[in-house]
Amino acid sequence: ELEIDEGGKNSDNADTILGIGNRVAEHIYIKSDGSLSDGMEIVTHPMSLKYHKDKMPWAEIMKSAIHMDYRSHKTSTCGLHVHVNRTAFGATRETQDECISRVLYFVEHHWLELLKFSRRTEYQMNRWAARYGYKNSPKEILEDAKKGCNGRYACVNITNYHTIEFRMFRGTLKYNTFLATIQLVNRICDVAMYNTDESIAKLSWSDFVADITEPELIQYLKERQL
Repeated sequence: ELEIDEGGKNSDNADTILGIGNRVAEHIYIKSDGSLSDGMEIVTHPMSLKYHKDKMPWAEIMKSAIHMDYRSHKTSTCGLHVHVNRTAFGATRETQDECISRVLYFVEHHWLELLKFSRRTEYQMNRWAARYGYKNSPKEILEDAKKGCNGRYACVNITNYHTIEFRMFRGTLKYNTFLATIQLVNRICDVAMYNTDESIAKLSWSDFVADITEPELIQYLKERQL
């Protein structure tokens, strides 16, 4: 879900973006969003990271949005929200919850780095993507998250039945930043799936970034001095 603002809630503009995104297949739809001043939200149907990179005309969509005077990063309203299917984490709810608990643990334990990555201010995070708070184990964080004190306005929203939603990231109309963001989410999910509670507790940010090979994500991490 990519929010764009300041270019108008304009059906002709929406049709232009839909025409680019859905030229080959039905990839996107567009929603209005009450948090936006004068813009819209571009939402993709479910697709893999590889499909986003190889098949989705994101660069052309972003260029068109900029041409129509939309902004995303340069607003106080826009976010980039990334949904991940719960089934990606396992076949049973129990297995899914174990992995999701490690996602939450990673986010809490590397909050300062992710805040820097997100390009959001602490105020914006608290308003749109609040953290759950530091706990000693993944299970404790998940138990706290399930109490739902943040509702859906959490750094990782777990209130949806079919997906978890990463809400931390500021919107962008820069293609490399967009791709780096979904690559980071993919990496965090991999770490949660292929580590135990004990090993993820020992994983430093340096260890995490050392294994990254995607050039877009490497470039962005360097830009943010991460």
